Amino acid sequence: MTDEELYEGIDDTRSITQKYLGLSLAKFLILLLLVLATGIYIGVLLYGTNSLEVFLGLEDYEEYLNSEISRLKTQNAELQKEYFELKEISAK
Repeated sequence: MTDEELYEGIDDTRSITQKYLGLSLAKFLILLLLVLATGIYIGVLLYGTNSLEVFLGLEDYEEYLNSEISRLKTQNAELQKEYFELKEISAK
């Protein structure tokens, strides 16, 4: 078998993506675009204005506000008690 006979069996008409990936160029480009779009979408979810970090920050802020509400309710009850004691004293 000569070299020419060996080379005759090789199909040189396939593109690089068909040779190495088994995909046509169009399918490869569509797949590449899909992967890039998915990556960008996930990046926006993780680091954008609607990100997990913002959500966790808002949860911490909610916790702070709830503790402020409790503190102010306690302070309000003490001040109301003092007000009614003073009002009772001044009524006598």
